[in-house]
This record gives sequence, C-alpha cells and structure tokens, in this order.
Amino acid sequence: MASRFEQQVLDYVPALRRYAHVLIRDDGQAEDLLQDSLERALSRRHLFIRDVNLRSWLFRIMHNVHFNSLRTLGRMRSMLELRERDLPSIQPDQISHVEAMETLAALDRLSEECREALWMVVVEGLGYREASRVLSVPPGTLMSRVSRAREELRML
Repeated sequence: MASRFEQQVLDYVPALRRYAHVLIRDDGQAEDLLQDSLERALSRRHLFIRDVNLRSWLFRIMHNVHFNSLRTLGRMRSMLELRERDLPSIQPDQISHVEAMETLAALDRLSEECREALWMVVVEGLGYREASRVLSVPPGTLMSRVSRAREELRML
C-alpha cells in the first residue's frame, strides 16, 4: 500500500510525463527521465519540506536530473573529442542541434492541419494521394496545406 507521500507523487506523474516530453522529444528517453526523476524523489523523500509545493519540488528534481545528464553527456563528448583528435575529420552532414530545435519549434507553431499535412508528406514520405486518404481530405486540400505549411516555415 502506497504511503500518502507516494500517492501524492503518483498523482503528479501525468504532469511530469508531459514535462519530460517538453524537455526531451524522444518518447523512450522522456520515459527514462521520468523514471529517474521519480526514483530520485522517492529515495530522497526525507529532503522534502512540508511547506514546499510538492509539484514544484518534483519539477525541480526532473529539471536537475535532465540538466545533470546533459552536463555528463557534454563531458563524455569532450573526452571523445580528445581521443578522436588524431583521426581524419569528416565534415558533418547532419543538421545541427540548434537548427533542429528551431525547426521543431517552428513546426509546433503551425496550425494542426498544416503540421499534419506537412508531416505526412515530408517526414513520413507519403505521396499526396496517400496522405490525403490518411487525413481524410481531398488531394487538392492536402497540397494547399503542405504549400501553406512550407511557406509559414520559411517565414518563421
């Protein structure tokens, strides 16, 4: 049987899960962050001060766990860079992390209709006819939405 504290923590799991997805856009990694944060909160319940907002405390734990993992990843990358210094360099052909995050943020600002249409055609690689069937709209409407989405993305 869960203690009162554990039950209160469980009540905040949906909000914590949403926050994890905001921090990390990967479902698996977001779930890992959620589990790590819950484990940290439950194992350190003795540090919780009753007059403090539990929800804020839990969000803060998640924030700290996430940024500590980013810091650790940064140290691991710098160690890796030192080891690979003598290797011949190859120009990266991937989009930088910043550009990817900016693109995702711009994509989030599109209307739902345009975002879905663009996603189906550009990301999922469906043809216009197939995407129009998936979204239950005429092909012309889909083409218009994709065009509008691309134009909005260019402007953003």
